[in-house]
Amino acid sequence: MAGTTMPTGLGLVTDLYELTMAASYRQLGMDDRATMSLFVRKLPEGRSFLVAAGLERALGRLERFGFDETGIDYLVSTGHLRREDAEALAGTRFTGDVRAVPEGTVVFPDEPILEVDAPIIEAQLAETLMLNAIHFPTLVATKAARCVAAARGKDLVDFGLRRTPGIEASLEVARACWIAGFTSTSNVEAARMFGIPASGTVAHAFIEAMPDERSAFEAWARTSAGPITFLVDTYDTLHGTRRAVEVALRVREQGCTVAALRLDSGDLDALSRAARKILDDAGLRDVRIFASGGLDEYAIDALVRAEAPIDGFGVGTRIGMSADAPVLDMAYKIVEYARRPCLKLSSKKATLVGRKQVWRRRTSEGRFVEDRICVLDEPSPGGDWQPLLEHVVRGGRTLARPGLDEVRRFHAAQIASLPPALVAVDARPTYPVAQSSELRTRHRAAVADARVREGLA
Repeated sequence: MAGTTMPTGLGLVTDLYELTMAASYRQLGMDDRATMSLFVRKLPEGRSFLVAAGLERALGRLERFGFDETGIDYLVSTGHLRREDAEALAGTRFTGDVRAVPEGTVVFPDEPILEVDAPIIEAQLAETLMLNAIHFPTLVATKAARCVAAARGKDLVDFGLRRTPGIEASLEVARACWIAGFTSTSNVEAARMFGIPASGTVAHAFIEAMPDERSAFEAWARTSAGPITFLVDTYDTLHGTRRAVEVALRVREQGCTVAALRLDSGDLDALSRAARKILDDAGLRDVRIFASGGLDEYAIDALVRAEAPIDGFGVGTRIGMSADAPVLDMAYKIVEYARRPCLKLSSKKATLVGRKQVWRRRTSEGRFVEDRICVLDEPSPGGDWQPLLEHVVRGGRTLARPGLDEVRRFHAAQIASLPPALVAVDARPTYPVAQSSELRTRHRAAVADARVREGLA
């Protein structure tokens, strides 16, 4: 569509106030380093942890920041920026540092997911890009991790493409689901791009377009190049299962194997039990049952707890939008400028000052016990404590990053290290996150100074 092409540079993909603030900083000669911290203030209802994701996208966006002469002309035309400011900002490139938790890390409220330390204009212009890159993948990866926990080792397939808010979002969904432990995706481009196994069968339209259901199954078995799965609920699920069994037995004699049946509607517990009996009675014990249709971690958990004979689940609509928790109270706030602490005192939006590190303590068996948010220059707590944030960008240069499969393995280890009560779908416990005494001391001093400075003391 004309006028909707994405720019090669991302300088205009931002909120206007980022650019107007940057222009003012420039005019005022403010070029000292600032530290910005990205974190989540509180967990959504029904969540006991978050899975940090989207870091690779965020770093890629930092590398692409900038805009061309056309962008300069447009900004001037808005009346919000002078030409000299727009031209100067167009030449801005990120030269600072970024520290972040590795993708796949389990995180909790108030813990920095990443911190940007750079000249204030660069740090400010990174805000919208960073928030946009981290927010949605973190939502999806968290919900996907909950689905994986609920499935208890059963296969999960990402069906989210057609329900996501755009094509780019669908790629982020497939990637986040893979990190969280899904086994495949229906999204062919995501499969190609990220090296994820592709999975798919047929839609109901294929069945409806044929003379009858038996003809559809026979046609699919005859023409399919890959593993054969019969979709059996177009008209009547158990009738469809019996027709599928008849065709499966016939094509088996011809050397063709039916791998699975797919149930996409109705009472999946009762239908899967009935379908399993029909299959077993026919000697088709190796044919798996795959279920889909509006599923999420709650439905999967109920089916698994009931021991429904379902071998895998397709999850689409509810994961593509993180339906029950579609937003995070995520913020990107300045915490230091020119090595002076910065903070907000606003009700329910107060911020912690200064550059920080998060330390996590494990038991001797490797289980997470507690986290502590510390000042960056504090010494290590020692013992069983490990730091979470690591440098991912130095001096504007992105450091070597782990591959996606490595991120996936790292995340699996993170989930395995969580207290089991936090992983349960209906979990309500709170994981202990404390602030170090040094951080509290510096924060109190900064609050007192701000109140005196603003006449609030």
